[in-house]
Amino acid sequence: MSKFRAATRRRAKPIREVLERYFAALRGHDWDALADTLADDVHRTGPFLDEVRGKRAYIEFLAGVIPTLANYALDVARIRALEDGTALVELSESMDRDGHRETHPEALLFEFDPDGRIARVDIFIKRPPRPDRSID
Repeated sequence: MSKFRAATRRRAKPIREVLERYFAALRGHDWDALADTLADDVHRTGPFLDEVRGKRAYIEFLAGVIPTLANYALDVARIRALEDGTALVELSESMDRDGHRETHPEALLFEFDPDGRIARVDIFIKRPPRPDRSID
């Protein structure tokens, strides 16, 4: 095994632990615990290329959105630490909207600063095809 792969495997657990704390804080609306997982200059790019920059702005953004989602649930299916020190997370976010339950499967790519805090979050949402379009 190369030194690079060995070092990556040693880092995989701390990355997983940071992400587990991040998701637990989101579920619990624990914004102080969430702040502990984030780099000061964290950069979030959402699925519509919307950007939020900086720890305070990111926490304010999440604190303004998540508590407003009726019956919100965040279910992490898989966390995969990648060899380059990033991580890929497959998850789904669910909420009640207009009398029915919506679930949105997503993939998030995380980058970390040298201290192991989240420095970047890129969010990708899977969407079903529109009814007026066929898939060939």
